[in-house]
Amino acid sequence: MIKYILNRIALMLPTFFAATFIVFVILNLAPGGPFERAVMQLKAGRMMGGGEGGAGGGRSGAGGSETLTAEQLDQLRKQYGLDKPLPIRYLIWLGLYPRTVIEKTVALNDGFRNNLKYIDVESKIYRLQQWVRLTNEGGKLQVQKSGIGSDFKFAENYDELPDMAQVGQWYPCNDFDVEDLKNGQYLVSQKKFSGILTGDLGISSVYERPVIELITQRLPISSYFGILGFILSYLVCIPLGISKAIRHNTTYDFLTSALVFAGYAIPGFALGSLLLVLFGGGSFWDIFPLGGFHSPSAIWNNLSFLGKIKDQVWHTILPIVCYMIGSFATLTILMKNSLMENFNQDYVRTAFAKGLPPNKVIYQHALRNSLIPLVARIGTAIGVVMAGDFFIEKVFNIDGLGMLGYKALIQADYPIIMGEIAIAVFILLVGNLISDLIYVSVDPRISLD
Repeated sequence: MIKYILNRIALMLPTFFAATFIVFVILNLAPGGPFERAVMQLKAGRMMGGGEGGAGGGRSGAGGSETLTAEQLDQLRKQYGLDKPLPIRYLIWLGLYPRTVIEKTVALNDGFRNNLKYIDVESKIYRLQQWVRLTNEGGKLQVQKSGIGSDFKFAENYDELPDMAQVGQWYPCNDFDVEDLKNGQYLVSQKKFSGILTGDLGISSVYERPVIELITQRLPISSYFGILGFILSYLVCIPLGISKAIRHNTTYDFLTSALVFAGYAIPGFALGSLLLVLFGGGSFWDIFPLGGFHSPSAIWNNLSFLGKIKDQVWHTILPIVCYMIGSFATLTILMKNSLMENFNQDYVRTAFAKGLPPNKVIYQHALRNSLIPLVARIGTAIGVVMAGDFFIEKVFNIDGLGMLGYKALIQADYPIIMGEIAIAVFILLVGNLISDLIYVSVDPRISLD
């Protein structure tokens, strides 16, 4: 058993690296990424800012130059890590190659703000910062840092960060490298091994917050719907599959099969749109809310405990139906076929021949072995349960992982896309291993030795 697990883990590593590398290459070669968006924003800012033609003789618009200089483009490429080969960029993302966290060109006694941490307070994001400057102490260059603060005082334990000229005390800092550019300017940089293998998924290019924080905030929401839908699917599909197997080739079997496959053929997000039109206050009945995880905070915070439960249930019913609809056919037919296969086994025929009651034969003998394929799917389903659904969360305006991934795709927020892909691949690989272990534990005929 231990040897099998170690072998599977050894195979999981190259699979994880291959899957994430392929996605990484596609994202970096696809047009319209963060770099292109930054170039367009900078051009738009120059156009709106006015002035003469840009350096380099670019063509001018009504307000200013549309052309960026080669130096500006080089700085942008360096800012987005595009100055390094693609394999090196992938190693940086993994955390196996040092990442340039900060790189600033400064003169002596000039400083810059260094972002240290992002703090979420009542849905508002505050950046903890410090000043960093370069000085000459006794003929030796020294990087110094100030205390920690923020632009606004948002908590008692964090003061406002003063202007650099008003900083009262500086501290030596050895975390930065200094390069003399020979023109009175110095390149101050900081590098560290920081990537997905160290728990750092990067900073969102849209939200300007750590990706791990964004994912952590939304994971419970997607898990809530995924786990609840998963449990309800099993609770409904197992009895339905049993009843279909017992009534095989009857009118009941044909009608339920037609209903199950009709539901399977309807995409969850399409069914969600239909349900909102019918029951969400459209042209028909105003029974359920139009979406959201629960009511807005102004209403939610004033509800009693029972009121919050009722409100949560009311916001859950329609999305859960859409989550469940796709798995109905798979689980139901799998349960039916597995049970019917066991009906044809010798031990079941023998039990019937001995005169045992049909219910005892079915539920105490045949059903136990028939559940093995369904139980073994639990590990594989973990990835689907945890990842959320892009389109269902979009239809119902649920701010979970699916919605986060959907917005990241639309806005080309590559750090979030890669972060969600990495987590999804990892969960899927672990889920497959769990499925194998569950299969061995419930089926004594299988051995991993």
